[in-house]
Amino acid sequence: MKNIDKKSLEKAYRLFESNDIHKIEVGTTKGLMQIHDYLFEGLFDFAGKIRTSNISKGGIRFANSLYLQEVLLKIEKMPESNFEEIIAKYVEMNIAHPFLEGNGRTMRIWLDLILKMKLKQVVNWQCVDKTLYLQAMERSPVNDLELRTLLKANLSDKVNDREIIFKGIEQSYYYEGYKKEDDEE
Repeated sequence: MKNIDKKSLEKAYRLFESNDIHKIEVGTTKGLMQIHDYLFEGLFDFAGKIRTSNISKGGIRFANSLYLQEVLLKIEKMPESNFEEIIAKYVEMNIAHPFLEGNGRTMRIWLDLILKMKLKQVVNWQCVDKTLYLQAMERSPVNDLELRTLLKANLSDKVNDREIIFKGIEQSYYYEGYKKEDDEE
């Protein structure tokens, strides 16, 4: 898995360096699929494809695959005119968990694209504590206040700052258990 993470991380950097990020449809399921495909093409045979089987993680069952397409259509139509609405949409997409693997990494880029387009801000992920973030995400289906508070405190208007973007990508992979140092050993 470490090799997949390393290659996917390189693809995430390339997504921004190449400006392919500007080709992504913002705030839609199609855009989410485009990001997933970009990050995982050649690494997973399901890259960019909505899952057709049920999944769970840590005792959390995600949206039933039988209803996933319908759920995604509803999420896509959710408003995104302010921070609270954008986070609500992000939480619903996390509950849907449309891919077999790589949901978190894909959705954090997707979230930042929405925030950038709608609010001219992005999350400075390198300042978001992993444990606090994962706990807030776990509780967000019941109440997203904790998540909103955590992310709002770490918003930045430096939407094109290379360091914020790239350190944020590294942090996103760290949330999933990957550390760059592991490759250097």
